[in-house]
Amino acid sequence: MDPCFVGVTNNAHHLYTLLSCIGFASKATVQITAEGLRFSVEEGRVIQGLAFLDKSLFTSYILNPQPDGGDQQNLGNEENNEIIFGINDLSEHNGARDTSIPQTNPASSAFSAPSLLMDRSCTLQYSYHGAPLSIAITESGIKTTCELVTYEPDGNEADVPLQRDAIIMKIIMRSAWLHNAIAELDSSNPTILKISACANKEPYFSLSGAGGPFSESTVEFSVDQHNEIVGGAGQATQASSTHKVLTQDGSSRNRATRTKNAPTVTETFLVSPPRSMGERIRQNYRFALVRKAARAMLVANKVSIRGDIQGVLSLQFMVELDDSHPSGRPVGAGVKAPGGPVCFVDFRFVPLLDEEDADMDLRVDED
Repeated sequence: MDPCFVGVTNNAHHLYTLLSCIGFASKATVQITAEGLRFSVEEGRVIQGLAFLDKSLFTSYILNPQPDGGDQQNLGNEENNEIIFGINDLSEHNGARDTSIPQTNPASSAFSAPSLLMDRSCTLQYSYHGAPLSIAITESGIKTTCELVTYEPDGNEADVPLQRDAIIMKIIMRSAWLHNAIAELDSSNPTILKISACANKEPYFSLSGAGGPFSESTVEFSVDQHNEIVGGAGQATQASSTHKVLTQDGSSRNRATRTKNAPTVTETFLVSPPRSMGERIRQNYRFALVRKAARAMLVANKVSIRGDIQGVLSLQFMVELDDSHPSGRPVGAGVKAPGGPVCFVDFRFVPLLDEEDADMDLRVDED
């Protein structure tokens, strides 16, 4: 009997790079379509990570959702030529505080060093409904196989809803700027991330960390008189607040007058709140959840920061992989991959209604 799905790639590191971005949960839902594989992980229905492995990443991609003699009832949506199932990591999940490099997720546990070195072939295979998801890495005739337990997904599982027809904020910038800002705010150990954006008043776009044991800190993405600003950082104290501006050469100067109504570091800056919100968009999120996207921020080239009218935040990362290097590593922010594939990783976050919700969540985590 032919397997339901077989995908072969000559570069295992491509898969590892994308799947490690969403490595914050012990379970994942896998959807296999004619266009590629969609891995989805979530936690408490307040954060969701999505990684799409495009068909172009594979040298061979065979999808057969209705194998002869197989169980036709539960394989997935045959009309749409899809297979849907869940995978589970039986090892104990590490519940420690996340760092900038998240724990490896179950879908990428087979891709550990040194198996990511040069010219490694990787085969993903799902034989039939209920079979394990097999991940085999081959080099010089030596084959290493990892099998991940699969399960029938809960019918209540659903994506964190992003209203694409009601987007009120869209900001595109280099992912490195967002990563640096979150890392700077993280030093004060905040519990809340505050996002503020306005189309015609400064600060046009700012991120603040609040609720932690230290004073609130703020990073502003601004404009200076020489159009060379990469970010402004200010740490507020009880008596006063101070601000500094970081330039591209790493030096700092006092905050200068803006020369246009969009931060210099942004490629796209669209802010259009409804009248009920006023001129400025303000939303709060659990900082610990946003921190889980740090790996994606680090490897991506660009990020699209979107918010809908309900406050759902989407961080969509564009990852350009380098096919010219044996490891297939990301090429780095702002550098165009010479013919390498472009892939996307998406994180979605449900907003906090108020700071009391964040305090309650913190007490629950401590208990």
